[in-house]
Amino acid sequence: MDALLLARIQFAANISFHILFPTITIALGWVLLFFKLRFNATRNEAWMDAYRFWVKVFALSFALGVVSGITMSFQFGTNWPGFMEKVGNVAGPLLAYEVLTAFFLEATFLGIMLFGFRRVPNWVHTTATVLVAFGTTMSAFWILVLNSWMHTPAGHELRDGIVHAVDWFAIVFNPSLPYRLAHMLIASGLTCAFLIAGLSAWRWLRGDRGDAVRVALRTGVVMAAVLAPTQLVVGDMHGLNTLEHQPAKVAAMEGNWETRGHVPLVLFAIPDEAARTNHFEIAIPSGASLILTHRADGVVPGLNEFEGKHPPVAPVFYAFRIMVGTGMLMIAMGLAGAFFLWRRGELPRLLLRGFAVMTFAGWVATLAGWYVTEIGRQPWLVTGVLTTADAVGPVPAGSVGTTLAMYLIIYALLLAAYVGTLYRLAAKGKVAEAVPGNQPVPPTGGGPLPQGA
Repeated sequence: MDALLLARIQFAANISFHILFPTITIALGWVLLFFKLRFNATRNEAWMDAYRFWVKVFALSFALGVVSGITMSFQFGTNWPGFMEKVGNVAGPLLAYEVLTAFFLEATFLGIMLFGFRRVPNWVHTTATVLVAFGTTMSAFWILVLNSWMHTPAGHELRDGIVHAVDWFAIVFNPSLPYRLAHMLIASGLTCAFLIAGLSAWRWLRGDRGDAVRVALRTGVVMAAVLAPTQLVVGDMHGLNTLEHQPAKVAAMEGNWETRGHVPLVLFAIPDEAARTNHFEIAIPSGASLILTHRADGVVPGLNEFEGKHPPVAPVFYAFRIMVGTGMLMIAMGLAGAFFLWRRGELPRLLLRGFAVMTFAGWVATLAGWYVTEIGRQPWLVTGVLTTADAVGPVPAGSVGTTLAMYLIIYALLLAAYVGTLYRLAAKGKVAEAVPGNQPVPPTGGGPLPQGA
């Protein structure tokens, strides 16, 4: 492999590991706020017990996200110096805004969230939770502003080959930001929902049936039931925006080679870039045209229109189907869980096992979605402005390969330690019972979960 490919793989490994943790903390901060507000309203210790458990998960996820994020940012200078040389006048300030408006806020008040309860007034602890949740969302906002600008750049001009900002409003609110931001925030909510529901279901199946587990399980299931169908709608809007601004990416996602109408929706195929065709194709007639243009005869661009200037087809094609397939399973699980809570007030054992298996389903969908997004931008690093090949540094392939191997080993160990720690926390036993005098939390939509589940 040459240095360019190795550098791309290394950055992909770094961002794949890093993104796992912000997808949890962005939404989990708001879930913690919900737990705290429910405790303030009811004074029921079950909500505070849930808060104490999940704030540990938040702190662990936050720490790994920060460490991996710093490592990733160094690669702008080591492996991709051309990026900052060319577009640093835009990228630099946006990254600085993220640090100034988000990271400092999170880092300052996280300590109060973790250690301040019973040490500071309740309103101070609640305010700290609000500010940390807000900080995580602001962090996502600024990072997605930069990422969206790289896909749909606006508000800039080139002077002597260097990008200069001329309209910061157009840069920040570039054409793809609203869709990309909404899609990512909902993806974070779904990742968090299935993590909470899955780990709580695992605890319930092991016999930990305290009120804190019950309220957390219900919270995760309801979040999944609401957010999964919403993501389907937002994803469709995001796809239409991508079709407008990045048609080659959509052509790769659909595995469509010829620009035409009545384009089938390919459920499965083996794309062949050399032959410019699909093998073993299973498709729904006119399905892609209906989804992308809302007309059966709607014209969808084909890859042959962008020959030599389109992304690698196979990884985009397969990753898109993994993302959509996982999303459909999330919809089914969320709606089934909500149905049983509403009609019976309980989850059957089979569904509890299903949620336990899907604890990290959000990670699968998020990674697949990011591979579609980022690989689908190739050969551009900044669309129409800077190619990936022009941004890579002169680091020898051997050096990049060595550090890549080290990264992969370290990240594998850290990921195993992270998952192991989560289950170790969950397996410690029943959380503290509610203090005497508190009433049990009223179940949402029915009676308690079955004691024999």
